[in-house]
Amino acid sequence: MLRIAVQAKGRLYEETMHLLSEAGIRLETNKRTLLIQAKDFPVEVLFLRDDDIPQAVADGAADVGIVGENEYAERRKNVTVVKRLGFSKCRLSLAIPKDETYSGPQWFNGKVIATSYPAILQDFLTTHNIQANTHLISGSVEIAPGIGLADAIFDIVSSGSTLVSNHLKEVETVMKSEALLIGHPQLAANKKAILDEFIFRTNAVQTAAGKKYILLNAPNDKIDDIISVLPGMKSPSLLPLAQEGWSSLHSVIEEKHFWEIIGKLKALGAEGILVIPIEKMIL
Repeated sequence: MLRIAVQAKGRLYEETMHLLSEAGIRLETNKRTLLIQAKDFPVEVLFLRDDDIPQAVADGAADVGIVGENEYAERRKNVTVVKRLGFSKCRLSLAIPKDETYSGPQWFNGKVIATSYPAILQDFLTTHNIQANTHLISGSVEIAPGIGLADAIFDIVSSGSTLVSNHLKEVETVMKSEALLIGHPQLAANKKAILDEFIFRTNAVQTAAGKKYILLNAPNDKIDDIISVLPGMKSPSLLPLAQEGWSSLHSVIEEKHFWEIIGKLKALGAEGILVIPIEKMIL
């Protein structure tokens, strides 16, 4: 049995639960239950605060964990980064009151900076030879300048709307963050085998993300031209149609490219274009 520590609530929780579900790991979630065993895969999920996950994995209370890169970098525990997961992206940035004139990192000399990430902040200050005071706050960091607790903040930024609503502006991006799969550095062989299967499944889910299966009919003399305008297309499937001189072409494309090329496909004689969602993709 492999124990996975995940965040108990928030955006990272929602996206992690979606990934587990798509990977065939079904859980009957109960907000009062901290440890839940999957029914159809040898995994149990331990729900924790995000800042407790690196410690739990380092201590062996959990075998692996899904945690924000910001927490991994701040806690600095003896864990291994197994896989970058590509979701829950954000950044850690410095922000100051919007009416202040920002002249560069040296602006922070002698200032008080409110943050929940003192270790990462101190690295930045040391690198830029800045002498500033850190005011540690566990939550609602963005209100600190407005109530006189600090001159600036260092915190997570996603859309930036929270900064705007608190009359702040982002001036320095210190690091970018995404969800990470972290692991204990000395997993037993049987647990490593389960982890490998879990990674295989998540890869299949993530490879399919943003891709579509495309089918179209085209005259044979235009096949080469059509292939040339489909991004990343190397060896599509071609099936002859009952109508002589025509074939059905099948391939996978990035959805973001589809509307850019649809006009070109039609101009080259493509007909009956069908786009189908892909749930899993194994390379």
